[in-house]
Amino acid sequence: MAAPARAPTAGLFLLCCAALAGAAVYVLHDEGGLGPEFDGIGGLSGGGATSRLLVNYQEPYRSQILDYLFKPNFGASLHILKVEIGGDAQTTDGTEPSHMHYEDDENYFRGYEWWLMKEAKKRNPNIKLIGLPWAFPAWIGRGESSPYSYPDRTAYYISSWIHGAKLYHNLDIDYVGIWNERSYDKKYILVLRQSLDKVGLKNVGIIAADGSWGIANDLIVDPYLSDAVEIIGAHYPGTVSSSNARKTGKKLWSSEDYSTVDNNVGGGCWARILNQNYVNGNMTSTIAWNLLASYYKELPFGLDGLMTADEPWSGHYEVQSPIWITAHTTQFTQPGWHYLKTVGHLEKGGSYVALTDGKGNLTIIVETMTHDHSICIRPPLPPFKVFQQKATFQLLGSFKQIETLKVWHTKFDFYKNSSKFFSQHSDIKLVNGSFSMPLEVDEIWTMTTISTGKRGSFPEPPPSSSFPKDYADDFNVKIPPFSEAPNFADQTGVFEYFMNYSDPGDHVFTLRQVVTQRPITWASDADQTISVIGDYKWQDVNITCDVLIETASTGGVFIAGRVNKGGGLIRHAEGLYYWIFADGNYKVTNDLPGNTVLASGKSGTRAGKWHTLTLRIQGDLAYGLLNGCLLWKDVRVVHPRNGWAAIGTRGFELAQFDNFHIQAS
Repeated sequence: MAAPARAPTAGLFLLCCAALAGAAVYVLHDEGGLGPEFDGIGGLSGGGATSRLLVNYQEPYRSQILDYLFKPNFGASLHILKVEIGGDAQTTDGTEPSHMHYEDDENYFRGYEWWLMKEAKKRNPNIKLIGLPWAFPAWIGRGESSPYSYPDRTAYYISSWIHGAKLYHNLDIDYVGIWNERSYDKKYILVLRQSLDKVGLKNVGIIAADGSWGIANDLIVDPYLSDAVEIIGAHYPGTVSSSNARKTGKKLWSSEDYSTVDNNVGGGCWARILNQNYVNGNMTSTIAWNLLASYYKELPFGLDGLMTADEPWSGHYEVQSPIWITAHTTQFTQPGWHYLKTVGHLEKGGSYVALTDGKGNLTIIVETMTHDHSICIRPPLPPFKVFQQKATFQLLGSFKQIETLKVWHTKFDFYKNSSKFFSQHSDIKLVNGSFSMPLEVDEIWTMTTISTGKRGSFPEPPPSSSFPKDYADDFNVKIPPFSEAPNFADQTGVFEYFMNYSDPGDHVFTLRQVVTQRPITWASDADQTISVIGDYKWQDVNITCDVLIETASTGGVFIAGRVNKGGGLIRHAEGLYYWIFADGNYKVTNDLPGNTVLASGKSGTRAGKWHTLTLRIQGDLAYGLLNGCLLWKDVRVVHPRNGWAAIGTRGFELAQFDNFHIQAS
């Protein structure tokens, strides 16, 4: 029988019925049983605030982005969504609000993770949901810096989040973690398991410890701990697991992985991980950090998502290679399928896996990624030697009768700007259960009996554009409070819509900083609270905002321009900060901590009274107005030359902001 014709636009090499000369032979069969159950591929929203800008997108673009992530047989078709359980603290690219800022406070509508989980479920009712805390509100620790000091309180806090997901959003959380990439505590894990069981959440599995494989050493010798933990989850395992982890007999997951330097080329890293996490480490699930690069790209790990959506003001988004690399697996497998035992490495570099539903369907995924197009930065891995090669796959056992396989192909070639992602090619016709194929470097192939695969598409989104140079927000929204204002990215503290019933005038609806105690942190939060907004390239700006200091005597607030750092570096953020204080003073500083003072003096400001601040930066000079009157001028700005606008407070204190307006030139 003749081989199928070459697809002219996709560079598909000849697929032969007979073995190619010199081809290595790889046998795939189910004789003697199947391998471990496949648990799915997922994405992680959080750790932190990585989906911050998505909720601000207008339709239809927001729904299009969500379809690329979650809609079955369309794009990434993810099986798992993992989200941060917000803890009011900086967790990489921003803060995510807690459902319990204080011990006597519960609100299950803060933030966007609830909304995101519901949107994922709307598209794929079978998607698995995972919650994991990075940080915790201060009240949990009663002054201690660990959530383990009072395990009953922490377990109650986590159980409340899971219960609230069901009660208020009809979301069933499938798994919950301990404390992201921090030490685990055996007593706390046992208390958490008991707490979940006690409140009717026995079906919620515990993943531990979301760091290294070290917890396996304890699981082996502690049967009570072993009973409490369902899945061992490690982060960035480099495709290998520990011998003790394998000895436990538990499912092993790479519960956070990927972290490429740039998702334009990072799909190759993702392709290799998805195969070799199982081939090398027996991991049956891999979850990408992060789901979606929907935060200002100048924050840490910019462009590190499966796709990018960081311009809600324009509607522009980009569907990048990791979406289609994910589709090579997710569109042709489902959780509950099983790996074949006959998987492994290709003779001249690369790997292959095969999965079956046990009902006659088979999916084979082959990757030949070199280092150039598969750079992973966590952990950094050495170059991979991969060469052109020939492969013959021999199907035996219950697969011997398969006559035809559907074919999907990806080829990376950024040097010639000719990469082709997830293109369908002519079917392979098998002879006596065998087929052969030449393999080039930097390719991914999926050969499958599943015929429902689809490369979904929408009309091109609007073109990319910069953040508006004239932007205003009076925070007078007609939605419930406890939500975040569009485009503000909280870096320390939490800024929420607030209904100010005590003010019958112009400030009924405001934005309020609500965290009054330093949380149990994960990253290096600043001692000041701050939320940034705008275009990092801005230089000359005019910023106006009404502010209300709520803390008598020691309170203070600021507006700022040219803020040049965020994320875990926020405490080192430079810029130009215009502060007023409840004690009647002001100062202008070149840094967020306020150590480099450029000007200071009397302002007459006080707590409980609204004041209007205006900051103007033009070239090397800046000046500031208070309530429309010049307060200081001719302050020299040497560094930085550009950055975001920002608002914030002197410390963890209540303060309100209104009528924010920025003009940039």
